[in-house]
Amino acid sequence: MVHSTEKLTHLQAKIREIKKEIGDKYQIEELGLFGSYVRGEETENSDIDILVKFHSDHTIGLFKYCELQNLLSEKLGKKVDLVMKDSLKTYIGKYILDEVIYL
Repeated sequence: MVHSTEKLTHLQAKIREIKKEIGDKYQIEELGLFGSYVRGEETENSDIDILVKFHSDHTIGLFKYCELQNLLSEKLGKKVDLVMKDSLKTYIGKYILDEVIYL
């Protein structure tokens, strides 16, 4: 069994690599990991929670957003829950921002 810290380190490296590949295409300013993987509480069925912020001069449509979410899921081999930083609600946003690891 792989220890949670090793899983997290491996996942962070994969996301950094993906960000290098697709960051310009999708105008990604920030990409961060949060949720069960960061807390070491992930299970076999856990999705990967990713926080994204796009460059302020770039508007992303629903099609591109879904395309990005699907691409991340495909490359990471697990379902990705992609959350836009600019759409965070105050209450839940505080918890996400407290634990997010930017990559």
